[in-house]
Amino acid sequence: MSLINKEVSDFSVQAFQDNAFKTVAKADIMGKWSVFFFYPADFTFVCPTELEDLANKYAEFKKIGCEVYSVSCDTHFVHKAWHDTSDRIKKIQYPMLADPTQALAKDFDVLIESSGLAERGTFVVNPEGKIVAYEVNAGNVGRNADELFRKVQALQFVHEHGDEVCPAKWQPGAETLKPSLDLVGQL
Repeated sequence: MSLINKEVSDFSVQAFQDNAFKTVAKADIMGKWSVFFFYPADFTFVCPTELEDLANKYAEFKKIGCEVYSVSCDTHFVHKAWHDTSDRIKKIQYPMLADPTQALAKDFDVLIESSGLAERGTFVVNPEGKIVAYEVNAGNVGRNADELFRKVQALQFVHEHGDEVCPAKWQPGAETLKPSLDLVGQL
């Protein structure tokens, strides 16, 4: 079953950001673009490379009105411990959501039941709180923040220009497509 247009369920979780703990809830994502970046666990191998890549692109995400949330089934205390001991994780300025009850991992359908960890899933959520794009990778394959950023920009464009679509490798300012009105409902 597809998660496209699924509304994110109500949630309230602890997060680690700016060397402090805070609460993040569904109300915080409403009215703006969000990326939920699930990863298996803190203190692992591929995860810090991805989170650092995303940290290096975070200012650009903020400039286009998109908040980034990394999510694992670790506690906010473990996020802080990892932040305090890893040079890569110290670069992170976005909220690191703690999901020890696995509520978010279940809602986004990325929970690996047998291990209690999350799959490597990336979800783009629109200002209405609905998932408009997602991708789930095998645990041993890292993701690319540049491509995620391009995808968010394309989703924002089509959200604002409902009669246009973005072709492969579309970049802001590039030509878009205007499908026939007969085909729009079939896309």
